[in-house]
Amino acid sequence: MSLPRAMRPFVHRDYRVLIAALAISIFGTGMWAVAMVYQVIHLGGGPVELSIVATASSIGLLAFVLLGGIAADRLPQRRLIIAVEAANLLAVGAVAVLAVTDLLQLWHLAAAAFLLGVGAAFFFPAYSAILPRILPAEDLLAANGMEGTMRPLLQMAAGPAAAGMIVAAFSPASATVWIAVCHLSALVILTFLSRAVASAAPAAAEGPSGENGPTGAGGPEAAAGRSSVWRDLREGVAYTVKTPWLFWTLLWAVVYVLLFIGPIEVLLPFAVADQLGGDSSTFGFLLGTYGAGGAVGALATASFRLPRRYLSGMLLLWGVGSVPLAITGFATNFWVLAAALFVVGLTGGAGQVIWGTLLQRRVPPHLLGRISSLDFFVSLALMPVSMALAGPLAAVVPIWLIFLVVGLISPVLSVLAIACGGMLKDEIAHPLDREAAPVD
Repeated sequence: MSLPRAMRPFVHRDYRVLIAALAISIFGTGMWAVAMVYQVIHLGGGPVELSIVATASSIGLLAFVLLGGIAADRLPQRRLIIAVEAANLLAVGAVAVLAVTDLLQLWHLAAAAFLLGVGAAFFFPAYSAILPRILPAEDLLAANGMEGTMRPLLQMAAGPAAAGMIVAAFSPASATVWIAVCHLSALVILTFLSRAVASAAPAAAEGPSGENGPTGAGGPEAAAGRSSVWRDLREGVAYTVKTPWLFWTLLWAVVYVLLFIGPIEVLLPFAVADQLGGDSSTFGFLLGTYGAGGAVGALATASFRLPRRYLSGMLLLWGVGSVPLAITGFATNFWVLAAALFVVGLTGGAGQVIWGTLLQRRVPPHLLGRISSLDFFVSLALMPVSMALAGPLAAVVPIWLIFLVVGLISPVLSVLAIACGGMLKDEIAHPLDREAAPVD
């Protein structure tokens, strides 16, 4: 009896180990988002102090994510992932001990948040690079879909809900202790990853139609050529610039993040208050609807084959799927707004699964960590800029007009990226829709 496509990665032992550890870790990350807020409040802090702690995490992530990609290409990913989880345990464990003993100060929280940000900067490129080492190429789409399903459910819903209940019933310190237990559990599970993973040749990113050439395996010659961090970084940037589908997708992402994040994070709460008469709980529920859409989109994509038109399909999912944002500034009915955000989340989640799989299938293995980190960096770099511009812009331009422009310009940007990147020809020249091999 053959397994459903979305479940095929679970046949592989190392994937089961990795995904179990990841699930527990991101559940703990979701708990931290709530526990950290109430720990700051418990220390007498307010919005300014909370902003300091949150910013510390962002600084750690952005400052080290490119170095994290280089490390993922240079070092055994198994060791790197285990080291990151150990560092997460030390950071959260120290906060838990200090909180329980009443010695915790604000700077301790900021330092821990910074270290957790640094850990994320090293973890995600390594995770992306290790998946093709433990799974055959045809199972990568399902694996990325599984992560895309788990992340909103555990990090955006279950984790924060659990932390909220623990804080309400006991204290922020108690929630922090449970977060440390999560990271400890994830660390123990990761030690069961096969040591052979560290030295195994990658099973994917084979470079369809000879795209990667003989250097794709990242063998001794490639390792010898990577003599410095700066050279490694230049190699990754050079590959990005000379690869049209990659360059134009990342350029699209930069512009889209600049347009999208500020309105959602900064302006949507005001739209909810002005148009619906809603409060923070209404806003929170709408964000949850957006996250649920992402989970459904990711799981649905994991359940089918990679589309033949994977490049243009991915960009159109993102672009056309953002059109419902155009009505956000007009909607006066809660369920209309919830449906719009659900569609945006669904198409965004589906496109993200295709994108993660595309990187793992078409980027040479010895560059995968760096390209993943570049993707992560450009996706995050303009987030604070977008949020900083949204407020002042809304002071001179009606909020409804901002959402209208974002919703209507997104598909135009997608079509431009498809055309400039020559993606319609590229995706046919490099097909990735092979049928999965039979599972024993």
